[in-house]
Amino acid sequence: MTHILVTGGAGFIGSHVTAALLAANHDVSVLDCGHPAAHTGIPEMPAGAVPHRADLRDRDAVRTALRGVDAVVHQAALVGLGAGPDDLPDYVGCNDLGTAVLLAAMAEAGVRRLVLASSMVVYGEGAYACERHGPVRPAPREVADLAAGQFEPACPTCGAPLDAGLVTEDAPVDPRSVYAATKVAQEHLAAVWARECDAAVAALRYHNVYGPGMPRDTPYSGVAAIFRSSLENGQAPRVFEDGAQRRDFVHVADVAAANVVALGARPGFRAYNVASGRPTTVGGMAAVLADAFGGPSPVVTGQFRLGDVRHVVASPARAAAELGFEAAVLPETGLREFACVPLRG
Repeated sequence: MTHILVTGGAGFIGSHVTAALLAANHDVSVLDCGHPAAHTGIPEMPAGAVPHRADLRDRDAVRTALRGVDAVVHQAALVGLGAGPDDLPDYVGCNDLGTAVLLAAMAEAGVRRLVLASSMVVYGEGAYACERHGPVRPAPREVADLAAGQFEPACPTCGAPLDAGLVTEDAPVDPRSVYAATKVAQEHLAAVWARECDAAVAALRYHNVYGPGMPRDTPYSGVAAIFRSSLENGQAPRVFEDGAQRRDFVHVADVAAANVVALGARPGFRAYNVASGRPTTVGGMAAVLADAFGGPSPVVTGQFRLGDVRHVVASPARAAAELGFEAAVLPETGLREFACVPLRG
């Protein structure tokens, strides 16, 4: 048994992680500020955990929460794409300054093990190959192309169509939103900390997380909850672009399990994709939810968000080989169950 501090442990993913750690017979403390972007009202702290209600940027509060702690699972963050440059101070303050304060306090307290909640957004677009030029990194999509319904990225050299494949943890990072840039910065800060403190960091790059307890109508909702909320209101899920963009939807119970096993990761910094390994299209996911809920059927709108990417599908091989983690919930099964549970908030 060890004592684990979970930052953001009262949130959607954090509360599931906390429950999984308690079930694994760990002592757990939770540090959560109840940020209004993630919670409507004051959130309940998970039962069985020692609560600390404070902002992660409060160094004294973090020092207090770290007393007697053996490892930290760092979930706290502002999420969502971010609307633009006006969001930079809030995102950098919460995500990057908060992480820096945490890492400094961990070094001071002698805590040398961290599991970091990262994200697939660090990749930008996923893995692509051109028939003529081999593996390529497509440039960000242009507004004019998106407005014309040209959603697929092209080869940056010859303009030919690309084949999308599985992105691995060795792919270069290429953040294309405010949130993505802060997640890359978190990883870099944690990697420096690991080297300087001879510590262990497992950065878990979550793909599209869904499941019980998802909040409705906040930046934390995610596309699955947005579609689910529409269905609950008797409205058709509105699918952006042409619905053919590919993602990997991973159940929150699997994400929690990945956090538990990642506590045993090797020293140094190491990133891991946390994904189901069974990708689907956004339109296909919407259709499964609508069918399980009993309609109405999704509507493909052709609308787009400039910060979105086209295809991000992960290889989960490293997590399986090094952590022994493989997702247990099939997306078809998990999404059908998710269609029948109420959202939070």
